[in-house]
Amino acid sequence: GKSKAEAIWPIHQINWQRSRYVYDMYYKYKKISREVYQYCLDMKYADAALIAKWKKPGYERLCSTFVINPKNFPYGTVSICRVPRKFLQG
Repeated sequence: GKSKAEAIWPIHQINWQRSRYVYDMYYKYKKISREVYQYCLDMKYADAALIAKWKKPGYERLCSTFVINPKNFPYGTVSICRVPRKFLQG
């Protein structure tokens, strides 16, 4: 069996995919209007808290707001998505 945290990762992945799509369409590609972007946030199609973190330096690769809450990880560890790629063993 999986731990409780591992069991909910598919949900976080779907949330990330939807939010990243809306974020990219608005900020990166400029394909949707401000009104459409705001509608997506208001209707919870995209995670506003996650998008707010992506705008901050150092959080561009953040996969979920779950991973930055210290209560969710023992011993002060962080999720793999918070580790810069150049520091990953591979």
